[in-house]
Amino acid sequence: MTENKLRVAVLFGGRSGEHEVSLMSARSVLSVLDPDKYEVTQVGITQEGTWLTGKDVLDKFESKKMNGLLSVLVSPDPSEKGIYVFEGFSGLRKWSDVDVFFPVLHGSFGEDGTLQGLFELADVAYVGSGVVGSSVGMDKGVFKDVMVANGIPVADTLVVLRSEIQKDIVAVIERAEQIGEYPFFTKPANLGSSVGVTKCNSRSDLQEGLMEAASFDRRVLIQKGIRNAHEIEVSVLGNDDPVASICGEVLPSREFYSYESKYIDGTSQLMIPAPLPQAVSDCIRDYAVRAYKAIDCAGLARVDFFVEKDTHRIYLNELNTIPGFTKISMYPKLWEASGLSYAKLVDRLIELALERKADRDHTSHTYRSHA
Repeated sequence: MTENKLRVAVLFGGRSGEHEVSLMSARSVLSVLDPDKYEVTQVGITQEGTWLTGKDVLDKFESKKMNGLLSVLVSPDPSEKGIYVFEGFSGLRKWSDVDVFFPVLHGSFGEDGTLQGLFELADVAYVGSGVVGSSVGMDKGVFKDVMVANGIPVADTLVVLRSEIQKDIVAVIERAEQIGEYPFFTKPANLGSSVGVTKCNSRSDLQEGLMEAASFDRRVLIQKGIRNAHEIEVSVLGNDDPVASICGEVLPSREFYSYESKYIDGTSQLMIPAPLPQAVSDCIRDYAVRAYKAIDCAGLARVDFFVEKDTHRIYLNELNTIPGFTKISMYPKLWEASGLSYAKLVDRLIELALERKADRDHTSHTYRSHA
């Protein structure tokens, strides 16, 4: 390590509908990485999937002016660890060594296990969950099935394929209406930040919502809406022994906590701690840790719930393995309210990445017969 500094590569952008959110999160993370402790390399991934590094990468991504940046490769070969840049016909040149990769990538090709698979092949340390935790947490349909298998309550849902919607959307709507009464929510199974999510109060809404969600994913979730509910979020931190933060409540500025109310109009409010009875908060925190362990998460996750106001009945909604990470995002704000500052939280995530890598290093990948 150069001058005993940890070499950290921060990855952002990506081929996802959450590309812009990723840039906002990366801006916050980069602002607190102590230059006395870390040697930081910025790697931006364009919406077309090109990986770029160089000087002032995030600034150039935000301005959409990529001039002067270099195409980059992260080798899947464990013997060639680090970041390489392309030099025309002469091949590759090593750009920097990396001790920890810090992906600040939300949604497809960053939070869904694909990037984590590359990191596993390369045998490097990285922040966040592995392939299984990332992929199951990302796919809302599979995730809900795992929650049901673990006795964690979720709202009634139906998963349909884009091909089914294209073939006979009326039949899909009729199947959805068997779940219960309106409203429903339609969601791409593998996106976050409420991209492609529609609240459907009628059959015509449901038709539009299905088409919208299907434009983002081949699998679409239809979820029964929970009426008159608190929207509660909990942050979880850790590897084998995760802990949960206090609970927070989201008060959306729009009909539900949409992309616009999260990142554009800025008028949604957060109540920390959430105004819930202690027993209800404790139950939510317990469900959050159980869900985290059930899908083998690591590092961090934000777990979202609905709580009926009249009955205090709890429904787990989603788990996000790379949640929004701006300084005003719920994940860091919940930890700040629990006594852990944003900068210390980032430090802890890097420590957890190194701990997870040390644990993986104890795994044997060869078999020797005892015969």
